[in-house]
Amino acid sequence: MSRGLNKVMIIGHLGRDPEMRYTPSGRPVTTFSVAVSRSWNSSDGERHSETEWFNVVAWGHLAEICKKYLTKGQQVYIEGRLQTRRWEDKEGTKRTSVEVVANEMMMLGDRRDNRQSQGEDKSDVEAGSQTDEDEFPF
Repeated sequence: MSRGLNKVMIIGHLGRDPEMRYTPSGRPVTTFSVAVSRSWNSSDGERHSETEWFNVVAWGHLAEICKKYLTKGQQVYIEGRLQTRRWEDKEGTKRTSVEVVANEMMMLGDRRDNRQSQGEDKSDVEAGSQTDEDEFPF
């Protein structure tokens, strides 16, 4: 039997503070964006760079951790899977979005910069994970 693999690992900086909502059943879901940049030199020696933006969705306990501890600009490692959502907007236009459904998150960078300004100690939460099935509140 053949098996598939859908796994994504990104390291980047949050483009905005996480936003948390709850599904009708009360399950937390948090969304945020992560910018991943890369640079390279072309054959003529010219320096190039580009930034790719990823929409990230976290569910359950991981959603709560992301909302509580992540802030805009912070460096983060996200592991999860790619998921495509399709829907129709209010005007009847068909829309599609690709997002990373996170199942692991690790805060990176200097701890002092991230929490001392908020008077928090984040040593109790280094990483979060989530394995529940998805449900969409939108």
